[in-house]
Amino acid sequence: MSRTTGGWLVTGSGGMLGQDLLARLAAAGQDAAGLDRAALDITDPGAVRAVLAAHAPAVVVNCAAWTAVDDAEAEEDQALAVNGTGPRVLAEACAAAGAVLIQVSTDYVFPGDARTPYAEDAPTGPHSAYGRTKLVGERAVLDTLPEAGYVVRTAWLYGAGGPNFVRTMIKLESVKDTLDVVDDQQGQPTWTGDLADRLVRLGLGALAGTAPPGIYHGTSGGGTTWCGFTREIFRLLGADPERVRPTTSEAFVRPAPRPSYSVLGHDGWKRAGIDPIRDWREALAESFPVLLKVERQKSVTGQ
Repeated sequence: MSRTTGGWLVTGSGGMLGQDLLARLAAAGQDAAGLDRAALDITDPGAVRAVLAAHAPAVVVNCAAWTAVDDAEAEEDQALAVNGTGPRVLAEACAAAGAVLIQVSTDYVFPGDARTPYAEDAPTGPHSAYGRTKLVGERAVLDTLPEAGYVVRTAWLYGAGGPNFVRTMIKLESVKDTLDVVDDQQGQPTWTGDLADRLVRLGLGALAGTAPPGIYHGTSGGGTTWCGFTREIFRLLGADPERVRPTTSEAFVRPAPRPSYSVLGHDGWKRAGIDPIRDWREALAESFPVLLKVERQKSVTGQ
């Protein structure tokens, strides 16, 4: 079923992914509006309905989320409001307005103890408050919008538009002789630029009737550990990768348990006729000059 084409609305547009998504939409010639957290509280039904009435979007992409994984352990109710209630409010408003909703989710909905990539229909079983709240949001979107609801799970995001692991490692390389980095958690570093591109393609496919609703996995191809990721960052900096020393998760105990295995499968994209995201190394190499420039400008200005 094809839908009438129209504009896009991006919630949580102030974050890394939201910024890159708006840029990709502009490059694709799409009419798009972005609302950051201060401009729209997605847990407020009246505010959400008013925004959809004002913008009349054909596609809504929800990039708004509670992403403080450790804080969610002590503040699960607050995280649930943003990650669970917010998507339900958006889904109900989209259902009333006849709009498509793309909900950005996470690998944390899985238990993280697999040894082969998680398929889109693999059983979930989050071990953290963050994962539980994001799973509630997924289910709300898919249940409320069975014909117009999309969930895109991602992981290990980095980009130029905000603080992230890559930019942190660039900074630490210049001030640390050696770095101890966890080597027993495996995942897929994913550039927000690549994910934004797939979100645009998915939304256009939804409007054209070529992308079936449901779950998609928006992560890079391949996989590595945080240690392997850091060594590749050092290599791109021209630094000795052996300065990055492997360690275990026990060396960095956090309130929220981290998945030991977060590699996701990408078969869902075939249904939509969209290529999965490329290998993580290729994406890192392409994005690295901009990330390096942004981080070095920050160190110079102190901002």
